[in-house]
Amino acid sequence: MVPVGPFRMPAGGRDGVLRRRGGTLTRLLHVGEASSEGGEAAVVRAWVRGGAVRMRAEAATDAVATAALERMRFALGTDHDLEPFHRAFARDPLLGPVLRRRPWLRPRRRPEPFEALAWAICEQLIDGARASAIERRLVGRHGARSSCGTYRDVPSATAVSRLSPAEIEACGLSPSRAITMVKAAREVATGRADLGEHEPAWRRLRKISGVGSWTLESLAFYGQGRDDQLPAGDLAYIKLVGRLGRLGRRATEDEVREFFAPYAPFAGLAGTYLVYAMAAGAFRAW
Repeated sequence: MVPVGPFRMPAGGRDGVLRRRGGTLTRLLHVGEASSEGGEAAVVRAWVRGGAVRMRAEAATDAVATAALERMRFALGTDHDLEPFHRAFARDPLLGPVLRRRPWLRPRRRPEPFEALAWAICEQLIDGARASAIERRLVGRHGARSSCGTYRDVPSATAVSRLSPAEIEACGLSPSRAITMVKAAREVATGRADLGEHEPAWRRLRKISGVGSWTLESLAFYGQGRDDQLPAGDLAYIKLVGRLGRLGRRATEDEVREFFAPYAPFAGLAGTYLVYAMAAGAFRAW
């Protein structure tokens, strides 16, 4: 079901895997393992026409094309039913005005859970521009290429599991986080952490040094579609709650969780809307 309100296409990705040309987004995806040895590749394109999102996938088989389209629909949120969220908080003093003005807003997600996990490890405690540069290097050096050589995909868990921490560190990640990424990739690639089984996978990954609440909540929200999960340690939320709570300082992670508790089971969606509203200047008077 297409959510309430008109759909707006996002900008291209900062990591270089989602390309935008004119009004068309293009992404290389792999069904199965996207390793350097091969994989079931599909190039998916999406654009808006007549108020609806159109998509087309090019692949060797219909099955691969269909699977790639499903993943792109998840990433863009075209099937994300926001009506229960809108209905629950239409009269909320903070969310209500944003829901009415921007009913099309939805989170940008990752088509593969491991992609969300790997990028969360990249983005721990560093600024967005630096993280994006690291992600582009990882894609450029270790991501699978399209047959035409134009597009690259994010390296799969299997591909990353075969890398040494030094190879990841060479892309700009710190030594400790490079080790964390390889360990996480090995857990996923071997099936010990099945990202299709949310809570069991979180418990398994949590045992890895360097994987904490923020990393797992980012995986859950951006990679597994869990609207109830909020990456509470994110700087954007820490600043937001500090302002809306009139704290006169940045909020703590626990204060962020407490602030968003009334929005259960949609804490992640509420955070998306309120951070957007703050960036648009909606809370300047606070």
